[in-house]
Amino acid sequence: MRFALAQINTGRDVAANMAKIREYTSRAAEQEAEVVVFPEASMSAFGTDLKAAVDEEGPAWRESMAELAATTGLIVIVGEFERSGERVVNHLAAYFPDGRCSRYAKIHLYDAFGYRESDSVAAGEELSVLDLGDTRVGMAVCYDIRFPKLFAELSRRGAKVAIVSASWGAGPGKVEQWQILARARALDSNMFVIALGQADPEVSGVDVPAGAPTGVGHSLVADPFGHVIAELDGGESLAIVDIDTELSDRAAEAVPVLENARLGY
Repeated sequence: MRFALAQINTGRDVAANMAKIREYTSRAAEQEAEVVVFPEASMSAFGTDLKAAVDEEGPAWRESMAELAATTGLIVIVGEFERSGERVVNHLAAYFPDGRCSRYAKIHLYDAFGYRESDSVAAGEELSVLDLGDTRVGMAVCYDIRFPKLFAELSRRGAKVAIVSASWGAGPGKVEQWQILARARALDSNMFVIALGQADPEVSGVDVPAGAPTGVGHSLVADPFGHVIAELDGGESLAIVDIDTELSDRAAEAVPVLENARLGY
């Protein structure tokens, strides 16, 4: 399956974010991608009024994303938000050309490094594994990547690829942690890991809110043996990656970590 990795920065203006997503999806379609993946918080960046973004722009956003998938023929995977009382839910949504939409609600909230996502975001409780054509794909968001059992369970449910959409917090060593975690999750789950984050605003020059996790770039694809088969730099960019999931089966045969696991560990 051909995936397009759309490493962008989004800001406060939901309409501007939608326009950028349309541009990158069109570019992905021109390169014959089947799926285009966007970062967490594509709808509106962290550090903005997420409830207001949902209340004022939510219907137009969902309509725009559904129309985009229908007109381009691509599966559009994108980070968005939905109201949950006085908080929002942090979704990774997959819009299909036939009008279907599946949403994964982020389970592990980023209450770390001095930031408290749970103050404004309600946690999800259900895993998500989707059939994207003939490819079975597990969904995850950002901080989820630090929890190996989630990825093991996605693999046990038949996923050959895990998509991790993120808005990774910057700081000393954070790029290296992102890279290591993506490769480790690929190795310990026998899956490809598509780790797609917001670009680094210091590189892209895009105006984003201060004091919130707004991206470091360096999106990558790790194969089931932990090899990096594609990696971006810090700026906004689009990459096309072809994935053959037969390698997941070969990895599971060579290093059957899930089969060999004992006592649930």
